[in-house]
Amino acid sequence: MEWSWLVTLICPLMMIFMMFGMRGGHGHGSHKNQVDITQVQQELSELKDQNELMRKQIQGLNK
Repeated sequence: MEWSWLVTLICPLMMIFMMFGMRGGHGHGSHKNQVDITQVQQELSELKDQNELMRKQIQGLNK
């Protein structure tokens, strides 16, 4: 019995299962990204506050 045709069929089937597995994992990552975005927005706000404070300090030095 020749097995080469079986190997030829197994490769696409494995690819299909792998693609379904990868697609299922993407839903979990979106929540993590939302948490990271919130953290980045908070850090940006803090940096803006620091920038404003430094701008005022520089203006005070120039007077």
